Amino acid sequence: MANRDKASTQLEDYAKGKKTTDRLTTSSGCPIDDKLAVQTVGERGPMLIQDFTFLDEMAHFGQERIPERVVHAKGAGAFGYFEVTHDITQYTKASLFNKIGKKTPLGIRFSTVGGESGSADSARDPRGFAVKFYTEDGNWDLVGNNTPIFFIRDPIFFPSFIHTQKRNPVTHLKDANMFWDFISLRPESTHQVSFLFSDRGTPDGYRHMNGYGSHTFKLVNAQGEAVYCKFHMKTDQGIKNMSGERAGEVASSDPDYAIRDLYNAIADGNFPSWSFYLQVMTFDQAEKFRFNPFDLTKVWSQKEYPLIPVGKMVLNRNPTNYFAEVEQIAFSPAHMVPGIEPSPDKMLQGRLFSYSDTHRHRLGTNYQQLPVNCPMSARPNNYQRDGPACATDNQTGAPNYFPNSFNGPSDDPKYAQSQIHYSGDVRRYRTDDDDNYSQPGVFWREVLTDEDRAALVKNMAGHLKDAVPFIQDRVIKNWSQADSDWGARLRKAVDAFKSA
Repeated sequence: MANRDKASTQLEDYAKGKKTTDRLTTSSGCPIDDKLAVQTVGERGPMLIQDFTFLDEMAHFGQERIPERVVHAKGAGAFGYFEVTHDITQYTKASLFNKIGKKTPLGIRFSTVGGESGSADSARDPRGFAVKFYTEDGNWDLVGNNTPIFFIRDPIFFPSFIHTQKRNPVTHLKDANMFWDFISLRPESTHQVSFLFSDRGTPDGYRHMNGYGSHTFKLVNAQGEAVYCKFHMKTDQGIKNMSGERAGEVASSDPDYAIRDLYNAIADGNFPSWSFYLQVMTFDQAEKFRFNPFDLTKVWSQKEYPLIPVGKMVLNRNPTNYFAEVEQIAFSPAHMVPGIEPSPDKMLQGRLFSYSDTHRHRLGTNYQQLPVNCPMSARPNNYQRDGPACATDNQTGAPNYFPNSFNGPSDDPKYAQSQIHYSGDVRRYRTDDDDNYSQPGVFWREVLTDEDRAALVKNMAGHLKDAVPFIQDRVIKNWSQADSDWGARLRKAVDAFKSA
């Protein structure tokens, strides 16, 4: 028994901390006399509808599940702080960065993307890496992944892309044809899929992976000067990935491996941390850049735009209750603070709407009033009222309309976003033919080792073999354009499955 981990002894640890047993009550606070039987007419007679103890329990039980997230359904979360270690006030006026040594509370939720709530933590999948900074100017949500890129660059494809990662609507099974058909028809996905089928697609838990804001954002300083930026969070624990075989073994032996690993590390005082960096690009550099700097399928070269150190994120507290603090924590890229603004990144622009809209469906219109989502500095002051689960004082007697003459909250032009001029013809601009292969080729030739390349080909072929031949051919043609050797090796590996 001595070698049991903290996750396994949670209930015993709770019991040790309790000095007394609480009085059992109904949801209305009424003490319960007997929780071991329902009320009946006689020992063998029918139940009574007056038994509120039973009705209260069952009515809540029947409705205790909320919809799981459409994506990122399974995850783990923890809480801690962000500490500034370097001065970046030349780039941004955001209050959380205004002084070296300043600490800001934060919460992080890690997750797999495509699987359901009961899926395995070690699945081949990107990992969500969402951070909520509880700043004095409201909450800033940096909602990213463990990769600096994504599959698509136009948000109109997002529902279709996610559908291909889910289940066939007839068979209710994962479908290789769905996956590879879409991927091969949208070659901008080549870069991200290359990451996915390398061993980076199966990280060893959540502590040993990097995080990225992925999108391009805009920073504005106190003088109103703006630059574009990307955010990077580098694990201080070191990168560790699983091979495909090891990931499969873990999926079978411990499907909750990553959740357990994170909980135990924090419970044992081994607090995970990440170093926080920026990349910065001026507006003039962006205007002259050789490709669209807002393209989410591409990275900015760190040789050209080196990482600028900013601070450190530390996780030192496990959630006190998973549902309250992890299932209900709600991130949205639209939650920004003065000094941090959106860029013209199309995928970011699409997410600004969709995330908050989804939370209102999943958690209710007052989801921001849930304790884990509330701004820490002060309650919001606005003209939003009522709705289901209004948990605060509903802003008491303050006016519920604006403008007004009765001291209701007022706007302040000092918080205006930076001014920027756009002009152009309004139409739908397709990006099919943008350079989709140069950066995957660099990834193959310059980033991966020989061992990595062999694993990548093996992993891709092992999945691609289940697609129909014409889709296989199209995939191999696409990857051959990234690197001819890559395409040839993939062709050989897929053909080997056919002859086996």
